[in-house]
Amino acid sequence: MEHDHSTPTGSSTVDLLALILRLALLLSTAFLAGGGLLWPPGRRPRLALYVLGGVSVLLAVASAFAVEVNVVAVAIHVVLAVAVPVLPRATRWTSFALLVLLVLETSLGGAGVEFALDSVFVAGAAVWFGFALSGPVPTTAIRPGPLAITLGGLLVLAGAVRFGLSGLGFDRRLHSTLFGLAVLAVVVLPLVVSVLAAVVKGRAYRLGVVGIALGFLAWSALGAIPVPPPLPVPGVPLLADNAGFPVLVSPQRPGHNVVHFPKSAGNDLSAGVRGGLVTQAVARPGAEGTWADVELPPGRSDLEIRRGGTTTVVEVDAGEAPGPPITDADAPECASAALGSLVAGRAEVLASCPSDVLSPDDAGALVKLVEFLGERKPAGITLVGDDSPRGAAAAKLVRETAARTRLAVRPDAGPDTALVVVSGWAAGYTAMTRAAESQRLQPTHQYGLYLAPWLLTGPIVNAVASASLPLRFDPREATAVGYAVAVGDRFGGENPTAGGFRNWLGADRPAADVQIFAAAQVNAMPMYPTEPHATGMVMDRDYAGQWVPDGTIVPITSVLR
Repeated sequence: MEHDHSTPTGSSTVDLLALILRLALLLSTAFLAGGGLLWPPGRRPRLALYVLGGVSVLLAVASAFAVEVNVVAVAIHVVLAVAVPVLPRATRWTSFALLVLLVLETSLGGAGVEFALDSVFVAGAAVWFGFALSGPVPTTAIRPGPLAITLGGLLVLAGAVRFGLSGLGFDRRLHSTLFGLAVLAVVVLPLVVSVLAAVVKGRAYRLGVVGIALGFLAWSALGAIPVPPPLPVPGVPLLADNAGFPVLVSPQRPGHNVVHFPKSAGNDLSAGVRGGLVTQAVARPGAEGTWADVELPPGRSDLEIRRGGTTTVVEVDAGEAPGPPITDADAPECASAALGSLVAGRAEVLASCPSDVLSPDDAGALVKLVEFLGERKPAGITLVGDDSPRGAAAAKLVRETAARTRLAVRPDAGPDTALVVVSGWAAGYTAMTRAAESQRLQPTHQYGLYLAPWLLTGPIVNAVASASLPLRFDPREATAVGYAVAVGDRFGGENPTAGGFRNWLGADRPAADVQIFAAAQVNAMPMYPTEPHATGMVMDRDYAGQWVPDGTIVPITSVLR
């Protein structure tokens, strides 16, 4: 029968009971199926098969009452376990059926290569147990010594393939985690028994049954033991899930790091190196979720994640080399961009941040934006930048393009001006909130609020009723929506960012044309009050794949040439 181990019960006692019942049931059933399968035809079963059948039935019934199992599978298991010793003329057939059921029970819903490995290992172990109970079948076609070596070799091969599929490699997880020890056992124990079979030959089954039984228990337990997370790589931002919610550590280098939690993880969160200062995670301007500043020492250390009264340890490895210089204001954007690579499955060392340089694509988009504003002829541009290399270069580029198009750059926020923000997230969020307040009090920036492409984040664009951005991609197209869904699934509902999307796509992507898109806090389709909603229409504002939470983003220009 299939035991459900996918969702923790919340009680370690219940979980441990379920695991013990499962292992005892599978082992006794393997002995019963193997013994019955190899029992000489016509000979009445010995007491051992009756005892094994009774034990298997009792454990199956106990499992039905103790944990959530498939009742139909329990009934089939009980019938076959009783039939093996009670029906001597059909013992082999019922034993074979019980062996098939045992493979299904051990695989726990696995498919493909894993199911094939389960079949080989379980069947090989059961045959070994059968020879240990009943002795070799009295025919000249079977030679006990070579067969023992063959069975042992099959078990070793299955264990070796399982080790290769585990993803552990020869790292410290192999001996420092319960999963690694179990994988090690399914390889080493059959290997030892195989060597023993080559030496003692005739007595190999009886002498090696303990090793095979322990290996079988380890194999059966693999489905219930959590797989350890990959080892942290110095310089590669770490995305961990063992706290029960996603945790992002960036840049994972000695010194200042940020630890990011999604909004769905809650607010009562803090982080710090074990034995050191623990910092409360707080909201950061322009960024989603919460962020904690942590000082990582060189080399490996344990990062404690605290939520309420619960503490979880995440292993980090900062290495020895210093990381890139990251300002406090730009750290969230840098981490969000790194998250895009992690969601795409690329473990890339964080060598620089988006704010370190103005990319050619973004520079071209800003030029086209200023040229577009020059055609609209506002009285001037109110420019907001910052001290980052990207912000300084962007501000200079905007001023040069504005001068070329005879557009004034003014420090004041007049009613007939356009606001252009080319700063980082923190300053951009502040500029938008101030603009929203100014527009609430009096006519301000009537030619619009414009953001640099990298400022496409939910908190920034939702700080005002409407803002426009020059983009080289359509946030409504399949690829952009796919990234939005992927990052939300991987990081607790986090919304997408332009920098994360760029890293998710990778470097080999063609530069698309520029269009100006407007983001607004509008998410409704015009309908008459009495008009019925179409079948299947999504009425929830918080659906997956959005780039603007509780809002929309649409193009307001054609391609800018």
